[in-house]
Amino acid sequence: MLSILGDRTYRHLLAAQVVALLGTGLATVALGLLAYDLAGARAGLVLGAVFTIKMVAYVGIAPIAGAFAERLPRRALLVTLDLLRAGVALALPFVTEIWQIYVLIFVLQSASAAFTPTFQATIPDVLPEEDRYTRALSLSRLAYDLENIVSPLLAGLLLAVVSYNMLFIGTVAGFVASALLVVSVLLPRPAPSEPRSVYARSTRGIRIYLATPRLRGLLALNLAAASGGAMVLVNTVVLVRGTLDMNETALAWAMGAFGAGSMLAALLLPRLLDRLPDRPVMLGGAVLLTVTLLAMALSIRLIGLSWPLLLGAWLLAGLGYAAVLTPSGRLLRRSAHAEDRPAIFAAQFALSHACWLLTYPLAGLLMTWLGAEGALIGLAVLATFGVAASALLWTSQADTPTPHVHDDLPLTHAHLGAHGGGRRHTHPVVIDALHPRWPVS
Repeated sequence: MLSILGDRTYRHLLAAQVVALLGTGLATVALGLLAYDLAGARAGLVLGAVFTIKMVAYVGIAPIAGAFAERLPRRALLVTLDLLRAGVALALPFVTEIWQIYVLIFVLQSASAAFTPTFQATIPDVLPEEDRYTRALSLSRLAYDLENIVSPLLAGLLLAVVSYNMLFIGTVAGFVASALLVVSVLLPRPAPSEPRSVYARSTRGIRIYLATPRLRGLLALNLAAASGGAMVLVNTVVLVRGTLDMNETALAWAMGAFGAGSMLAALLLPRLLDRLPDRPVMLGGAVLLTVTLLAMALSIRLIGLSWPLLLGAWLLAGLGYAAVLTPSGRLLRRSAHAEDRPAIFAAQFALSHACWLLTYPLAGLLMTWLGAEGALIGLAVLATFGVAASALLWTSQADTPTPHVHDDLPLTHAHLGAHGGGRRHTHPVVIDALHPRWPVS
């Protein structure tokens, strides 16, 4: 898997991702402390609003940003967005009012909503071979999981010697370092696309996404992953500190178990995906995640919650979660032409975060109203719906060459000539101007 680090461009882009993630992790810790300073006991409400603003920015800004990403030089765009994020982080230590946090976070997350899909759409052009791209996806998953572990540890060490405001300076350093790493390499230019209106470009990614069976299945799997992930991210603190009456260190270990499961999946997936198609691997991961939630609810009902049970369940949940999310880039790459990749990655970014916008508050409400057992069952039911919908929407036939007819094309058309010369032919279908709808074979 590490052989792809021999590619200088990808190596620098991965390093940019890692340092930006570390900076973001420091900001997350510092933001919680800043909210407590400004709001006291109401800090939870402030942070809840911050997370909501983040998701709204992700869902609303990403498709619009994707419309312009295909028209702008990638390197200049990514560097500009990194520097914008650094500027916002630099302003956060000087905040004196809660509304200022909301404004700055909206700007920061809007920049991230433009940066992340553009960055993700660049990697398939840097590593066009599918096996190398698969390994890049696994390394990216590892980077996210390591950030979840390393950032809190680094923040704890820094807070022992500096105030929390200095963590924002670490965030600035992370974004500036990311910009320097991006500017140090030449990136492939986006493939030229047809002239379209802003509206058409903004909605193109979502239209391609929803017209492609495997991506409709991916959206349902995103819902399943968000259901399990929300249970872990929202309610682990309640389970550890409330139900089990354990300390902050135990909370870190519980979150670490989820991260360890995700990292294990990232290490195993490249070899597994060399042997199996994406569909059974991703559906299997979603089933594992769902069954884990149900089994944990049953165990709580029969024997109560225990520390080993929580660690084991979160390890399996992390394994299933990453098995769903890690291969998703392969599906996106396969489902769009090069010129449409920024739009399709932006659509995935927006639609997947729309699932989180649903499951985040649902996880908190179910835990408050029904307790751990009710929350686990409720989110497992939602995840089951996602798995079943994915299996129906994304059949194995959707990944095979599909026979179809082009009655609207002249026999001299280049597309017909490239596929045998007849109006009826068979090839892997990608939604585009010649194939605006998925053919029914």
